[in-house]
Amino acid sequence: MRAEAGRDPHDKALQDLVGELSTRSDHFRTLWAAHNVRTHGAGTKRFQHPVVGELVLSYEELAVTAEPGNVLLIYTAEPGSPSAERLRLLASWSAQHPAESSDLGRESQTR
Repeated sequence: MRAEAGRDPHDKALQDLVGELSTRSDHFRTLWAAHNVRTHGAGTKRFQHPVVGELVLSYEELAVTAEPGNVLLIYTAEPGSPSAERLRLLASWSAQHPAESSDLGRESQTR
């Protein structure tokens, strides 16, 4: 939330939210005053793909220094996991259905 406030310091709705949270929570007020801004550069995301179903993938975010504000996301599946098997199945299916797979890839993206 701190990063968003920095991008648009005149956002009235965000200012109101911060004000409300600050009056209701000593803990929030302390954290907000610290100005400690961190982005989540890694984590886990779930995707629901129309062909293979649920994929649970770890991701890592890498900054693209030549284009400030842009990032490259790298997704991986835990070896031996159901998601790893589903990715293998999806790669095989995609090789057999190239036109359909490009359309489905756009539909299944969620962030």
